[in-house]
Amino acid sequence: MDTILETAKGWLSDFFDTDVRSEVQNLIDSDPEELKDRFYKNMEFGTGGMRGIMGAGTNRINKYTLGKSTQGLSNYLRKSYPDEAIKVVIAYDCRHNSDTLAQTVAEVFSANGIKVFLFSELRTTPELSFAVRHLNCHAGIVLTASHNPPEYNGYKVYWTDGGQIVPPQDGAIIAEINSLSFEDIKFSADSSMIESIDKEVDKAFIDESVKNGSFNADGKADFKIVFTSLHGTSITAIPEVLKRAGYENVTIIEEQAKPDGAFPTVVSPNPEEPEALSMAVAKAEEIGADMVVGTDPDSDRLGIAVRNLEGKMEIVNGNQAMVLMTKFLLDQHKEKGFQGNEFIATTIVSTPMMEAMAKAYGVEFKTALTGFKWIGKMIKDFPQSKFIGGGEESFGYMVGDFVRDKDAVTSTLLACEIASQAKANGSSFYKDLIDCYVDFGFYKEHLVSLTKKGISGAAEIKQMLEDFRDNPVESVAGSKVRWIEDYNTSIAKNVITGAEKIMDLPKSNVLIYETEDGTRVAARPSGTEPKVKFYISTNTTLENANEFKKVNATLDSKIATILSELQLS
Repeated sequence: MDTILETAKGWLSDFFDTDVRSEVQNLIDSDPEELKDRFYKNMEFGTGGMRGIMGAGTNRINKYTLGKSTQGLSNYLRKSYPDEAIKVVIAYDCRHNSDTLAQTVAEVFSANGIKVFLFSELRTTPELSFAVRHLNCHAGIVLTASHNPPEYNGYKVYWTDGGQIVPPQDGAIIAEINSLSFEDIKFSADSSMIESIDKEVDKAFIDESVKNGSFNADGKADFKIVFTSLHGTSITAIPEVLKRAGYENVTIIEEQAKPDGAFPTVVSPNPEEPEALSMAVAKAEEIGADMVVGTDPDSDRLGIAVRNLEGKMEIVNGNQAMVLMTKFLLDQHKEKGFQGNEFIATTIVSTPMMEAMAKAYGVEFKTALTGFKWIGKMIKDFPQSKFIGGGEESFGYMVGDFVRDKDAVTSTLLACEIASQAKANGSSFYKDLIDCYVDFGFYKEHLVSLTKKGISGAAEIKQMLEDFRDNPVESVAGSKVRWIEDYNTSIAKNVITGAEKIMDLPKSNVLIYETEDGTRVAARPSGTEPKVKFYISTNTTLENANEFKKVNATLDSKIATILSELQLS
């Protein structure tokens, strides 16, 4: 505690603003537990960049922690491109303080002689990723905490390819940041180095989104969409993209259309949570809409609801949306003729159905650690290969490679194209999904996410993962465990034969059990939230669509058994 107190007292110097000094002094005087949480560590980069609660302290998002990161990044850029005029582009979302924090970041870059393109108003994360290459920038920053609660904000760093930074580059940048003191930050802005951008980049992004996500689907005049931006940035792009693609029957949830960092109409602005889409689903039932689409605050994740076999709106999960969107894209490429260098991609905790589908189409399948930065890295590492599409279970998808991060704008258009065409064909999005299960196997997944906040929570998460690793599961729902994949050691072991193989992915705190019948249970801590996550995947055959309800119930029962066995229910 003495070290924490000394660190906190450092924030009482004249370098820090008066209000910050007052806030820290109050914590020292009256709230030692809060003081401890704010200063026991430095804010770190995770799978989605730097993300945390706003406030004063080294373990908080504020002008100083972001300023220090920006100063370190500025130093790294200058070392990496010593003979170039360096350019960066900055975007921000709807969250509290995002605009002012973005301005601070721009000022620090400018004080370091770096040209800054700063969006004049909030914009989506995929547009930021696009803008990096469109404007020939060396880096990009977006101020966002994605789908986290209102008290959070964050800072995601993109490189010249439009993808997020990855090892070893991120480690080098972090080392540069850690070598600095807060007093090293250059806050004195050079306004001549900051240029406001908006409509020109908007047009270019929307043009590319329509080009990549539109497939001349039939039935648009009769296809009804309900759209909600959940108070976030997608209101700046998705309505226009849908209009440009020919969708006129779009009902926007006006109560959620205004950007608002308090997210007043939802418990959480996360389309993974059914509650977040409840208002849109209710409107869809009221007006007889065919599809609901909702996006998170920075518009990189999308939630979809469609009519099920009973005609009721049902939310499809990220794995289901990913499978059907990938199947559609594969069919489009197959019709034109595969060139032999195509690939699709997903993450190690997403549905194995993606691999089964790749095999069926004869295209390459690549798998990555959790986080879209790894899929972006694949595109960069294999320039001779053509990325068709791919996603992850957490409601993210990317169509082609014009954006190098998950992109709810273009994915929304793609989902509407699939559903509109299906309806015109006498089918539906839901029925087409069931047909996928018949063709490639019925895979069903379930996620358990446990929140553990603060220092004690971090320790609890660490212990849960250690227990899961040190006390191996021997069987799951009656099927013997065959493989244990430990990404901490990069070793996959066949516990039946004793055979081992090296997994060619960066080390990560992920453990996966796979049984003889293909059931998979994965565990990992979240890289951006105080959570530990357990991913369950089951599968079986589906002989025909008429058997769907019965087989679906069987898989549901199996998942319930697994949850009980692992004490996760």
